[in-house]
Amino acid sequence: MSQSTPPSKLADGKLLVDEPADGVVRLTISNPAKRNALDHPILNAITATLTELASAASQGRCVVITGANGMFSAGYDIGEIPDEEFEEHAERLVAHPFTEAIDALQAFPYPTLAVLPGHTIGGGLELALACDLRVAQDGIKLGMPPAKLGLVYSHTGLRRFIDAIGAPRTRELFLLGSYIDAPTALGWGLVNRLAPAEELEEVALGLAGELAGNAPLSQLGNKRVIAELMAAEGELLAEIEEELIELRRASFASQDMREGMKAFAEKRPPRWRRE
Repeated sequence: MSQSTPPSKLADGKLLVDEPADGVVRLTISNPAKRNALDHPILNAITATLTELASAASQGRCVVITGANGMFSAGYDIGEIPDEEFEEHAERLVAHPFTEAIDALQAFPYPTLAVLPGHTIGGGLELALACDLRVAQDGIKLGMPPAKLGLVYSHTGLRRFIDAIGAPRTRELFLLGSYIDAPTALGWGLVNRLAPAEELEEVALGLAGELAGNAPLSQLGNKRVIAELMAAEGELLAEIEEELIELRRASFASQDMREGMKAFAEKRPPRWRRE
């Protein structure tokens, strides 16, 4: 993508921040060694940057999140956590910096746009879904692999997918654990626009510029109303929410999740033990 201002490098260079158009701030995930996997520094930098841009002094009226090196994101970076530390560290990554980044995205008062130049998987897909709109390059794959890894996904994350694409398609995405192509994602409403590779930047920045150029008070107000309407369905009872959190916590402690991660990395079928 073109750069109208030199990018700032955050998270040891794994998150690039630039302003490709007036009122548009772009965050680019660049972690090529791990297919743009989301680690603590990247997630913390996303949260801090969004918090700064949400201040009254900021001129940012649209935030774009994208990925470098032909990939959006392969999800959480938990593949190399030592086995003896896996339960504690994997849950901490997913429960804290990832949730904080998602919350910062949803709390950002102006429009947000995810631009998907390549495969978008797991937590990367939820990060994209937390944005207001999504533009995807035609030909990419999108997927949610928890069923292949032994992970119980967060109830807040699953609610986000149900709200976006409905329960039947959420079941298909999470229970099969297989990838879907970009046209299917468009038909489901998982993405809003498709563009060929050579036109992705033009389409994305055109849309971002339009979002940034619209009436600020209208953007602020409409985002707030939509958020309140989505939240008005009601909250889970406290004991149910705790039960769902415990299910997820138990999956991080399971032998099956360790096996799922190893099998995925070794490109072999997993040998499930139900423990």
